[in-house]
Amino acid sequence: MSFVDKVTVNITAGKGGNGALSFRHEKFIDRGGPDGGDGGDGGDVVLLASRNQNTLAAFRYQKELRAEPGQAGSKQRKHGRSGTDLIVAVPVGTVVTKTDDTTVIADLSEDGQQFVVARGGRGGYGNAHFVSSRRQAPNFAEKGEPGNSLEVQLELKMIADVGLVGLPNAGKSTLLSKLSNARPEIADYPFTTLTPNLGVVDIDKSTSVLFADIPGLIEGAADGKGLGHDFLRHIERTAVILHLIDAYNEDIAGTYQTVKAELEAYQPELIKRPEVIALNKVEGLDEEIINDLVSQLKRAAPAKTKIFAISARSGEGLQQLLFAIKDLVSVVRKQAPDEDKEPMVPVLTLDDADTGDTWRVDKQGQVFVVTGDKIEHFAQRTDFTNEHAVRRLRDIMRRMGILHELVRQDIKPGQTVRVGPDETSSITY
Repeated sequence: MSFVDKVTVNITAGKGGNGALSFRHEKFIDRGGPDGGDGGDGGDVVLLASRNQNTLAAFRYQKELRAEPGQAGSKQRKHGRSGTDLIVAVPVGTVVTKTDDTTVIADLSEDGQQFVVARGGRGGYGNAHFVSSRRQAPNFAEKGEPGNSLEVQLELKMIADVGLVGLPNAGKSTLLSKLSNARPEIADYPFTTLTPNLGVVDIDKSTSVLFADIPGLIEGAADGKGLGHDFLRHIERTAVILHLIDAYNEDIAGTYQTVKAELEAYQPELIKRPEVIALNKVEGLDEEIINDLVSQLKRAAPAKTKIFAISARSGEGLQQLLFAIKDLVSVVRKQAPDEDKEPMVPVLTLDDADTGDTWRVDKQGQVFVVTGDKIEHFAQRTDFTNEHAVRRLRDIMRRMGILHELVRQDIKPGQTVRVGPDETSSITY
C-alpha cells in the first residue's frame, strides 16, 4: 500500500427520519386519535485512532464518508430505527482540519481515541407527540433534521519518540534497519527513502523507543525544495531529534548547520527539542580523524549536546547512543502529556441550535430573511407543504417576537418570509 499522509474528505452525517402523520383506525374503535411515531436519529461519523493504521491511503479513492440515515416513524407510535454510526479508523497522529478556515477540530494522538466529526440529525416528532388539551388531533408531523456536513483535511503527523534527520545518504535507513525490525529500501543514491519509515527499537528489557526515519533534507527544504514540506511536518511530533551526519562529508559542521537551519525555517520550535548527534560511517577511520570531526561538531552544536561516533553498518557505538537516547526520551515522557498538544475545538452540531434564542430579520429585496440558530432549527423540521405544520411555525415565530419585528419593518400581506438560507423554507405573510 502506498504511503498517503494528507487527504481531503467530504463528511456527511445521517439525516434524521421523518415523524409519522397517522391516526389510529381499528374496528369498533371510533376516533382512535393520532398515533404517528417519531423518526430515528441519523448516524454520526466517528474517527477512531488506530495503531493498526499507518497511512491515509484508504481515503485516496474514498472521498466521501456518509453515515446511515434514521428511519421514519410509523403508525401505532412506532419509533423509527436510528441510523448506525459510521466509525472510520485513521492512523494515530491524524490531525483533522476544516478546509474552509483551517481550524483544527481534532488531534487524534492516542490509540483508541475517538472523535465525532459530524453528528447525525435528530429524528422528527410524529403527530402523537403534539397531542395536548388544546390540540387533540394534530394534523402534522416534523421532518428529520439533516446531519452535519463538512469538508475536512486529514493530515498524518507521525508520533515517534525519536526523529532521524540528516542529508541524503547520511545512513538513516541503514541505522533504522540495524536497530529495529523495519526494512526500508537502502541504496547508494540520494533520496532512497521517499516515505517515512517507523521502527520499534528495544533498548533493554523494559524500554522500547519508536524511531521515525524522516526522508533526507536538502538546503531549501523548508521552502519546498526536494521532498520539502511533504515530510518535514513528520518531525513536528517527535520528542527527540537524532541528527545523523556522514563522516565523509567535506564540511561536517556545515552539514549539521544546514539541517538545523531547515528545521528552524520550517518551525522554530523544532530547534528547542532535545537532540543527539551521531557521526556515522566511522568504520575504518583513524581515531585521530574521528576526534577531529567530533570536535568540529562540538563547536557547531549547542553546549552539552551529546555527540557519538558510530557505524550503522558495523554496529560500532550503537549501544552507547541508544542509552543516551533512552535517557532523553524518559525525561520527555515524564513531562505533562498534553503540554504540546493542540487544543481540541468542538464541532458545531445541530444540538447546539437549542442554546440561544437570538435572531435577526434582514430585508433582501422584497424578501424578509430571518436568521438565528433556534428558529432555523425549527424550520428544518417543518414540512412547508403541510398547512398545519406551517401554522405551528408561525406560532413559534409569534412567541419569539419575530412576527412583531416583521410588522415593525413594515411587512405587507403577500410578501415572502424566508427562514435561513434555504429558499424552500419560505412562507407568505
